[in-house]
Amino acid sequence: MSDKNYSEEQMVSITKATMRTLDSWKLRSEEIMNILGLDEKTRKRSLQSFRSGSKALPQDTETMKRIEHVAGIVEALRTAYPMNAQMRARWLYKPCRRFQGNNPLSVILTEGMNGLIKARIEIDCAYGWELSEQMKIKSQGG
Repeated sequence: MSDKNYSEEQMVSITKATMRTLDSWKLRSEEIMNILGLDEKTRKRSLQSFRSGSKALPQDTETMKRIEHVAGIVEALRTAYPMNAQMRARWLYKPCRRFQGNNPLSVILTEGMNGLIKARIEIDCAYGWELSEQMKIKSQGG
């Protein structure tokens, strides 16, 4: 997702889907802006424009990678809990041993992009495996 240029129409669709997801996570405006890595100059009222589709999220590399990780977490939660939407919603708030008792959402909010990656690895073992394979290839010089 992060290497592709999307049309305005595609970006509006991606923006609306991302906002629906973040709203389903019951986040405050500041938390949504944090997760998306939006500039401090972005006004909170812009979030409503993103929700309605009257404005698309910026198509910069950082924002697109964050959207990609949010989408990856959502997909992994659907796979992990296919019959239990409540558990998918609760997972973000459930303390995790691997995060020293913190929940995935707090890791995402405090660590930004690294937190998104950590949370995605935690719920999506295939993504974690893919990353480790890429790291292995890089360390071998190829």
